[in-house]
Amino acid sequence: MLGTLLCLKANAQQASFKTEFIGNSGYWFLPSGDKPKEKIGDSKGSSIVYQGAVNIPLSTRLNEHNRPTAWGVGFSGAYAYLNNEHFAGEMVSEIMNLQAGIYHLRPLNEKWSLRASVGIGVFTPSTDFSNIGFKNVLGSAGVVFIRHLKPNLSIGGGLALNSSLGYPMVFPAVYVNWKRHGKFNVSAELIDGLDVAASYKLNDHLKLSWVLEMNGQVALLEKEGKDVIFSHQYIVTGLRPEVKLGKTGLTATAMVGLNLYRPAAYSDRTLKGMFASNNDYYFSASPYASIGLKWDLKR
Repeated sequence: MLGTLLCLKANAQQASFKTEFIGNSGYWFLPSGDKPKEKIGDSKGSSIVYQGAVNIPLSTRLNEHNRPTAWGVGFSGAYAYLNNEHFAGEMVSEIMNLQAGIYHLRPLNEKWSLRASVGIGVFTPSTDFSNIGFKNVLGSAGVVFIRHLKPNLSIGGGLALNSSLGYPMVFPAVYVNWKRHGKFNVSAELIDGLDVAASYKLNDHLKLSWVLEMNGQVALLEKEGKDVIFSHQYIVTGLRPEVKLGKTGLTATAMVGLNLYRPAAYSDRTLKGMFASNNDYYFSASPYASIGLKWDLKR
């Protein structure tokens, strides 16, 4: 949630929606040390993920270096259905994440900018709103100082505060944004997960990219009398065409490729539980596909 707010384009009013399909694969455990990975019986699973987001700038003002001072709000949601098969123990089968927040961006001088945000989100293992409780709610805040090294390269760092462990906890925040512009483009972002793309612009309406992405969802719940976190992440790569639909401001996207690694496991909602070695469970590689739509609402 915090990463999403920190990377929103301050001067763009945009909406997006994407559906992702992750193919069936086996479930494995990776022990610590040099021990070989272990197959967990006949357990296997696939997933379908629906994601949507909207960014609404409230005010924007550009300085002499064309950098904005801006306030805005962001809303996003995700629903993941996990089609799990042949699991002996309890396994989360669906995740709903709903998030809202306020962000602020301002230049500090010619070389430095500041991005800050505060937000709140609901992270549940079901879509039943009557079951949402205080333990399913997370608050967050963060600030990142960004150094503009070149017109196409910015890096930064700061602090992020959230309540994922049941109490306020401070974590480091990292920002990397690099782009190479032209008919052949390369970009790398480490903001909300990872997004690396090498693209070729065929014309004003069509672009082809080879991409590497990381995404995921989280559910907060109680299991065997303990507060736990169920995390579902995936790293995917493949070919992504993007088609601009005339002058409507709409861009259609699709992607076909491979899910390289999909961790899905419980961990105790404690600092120790975050780094425990007994939650390294994952689904192996499988086919991946997605379709999406982006809308520039100002066009």
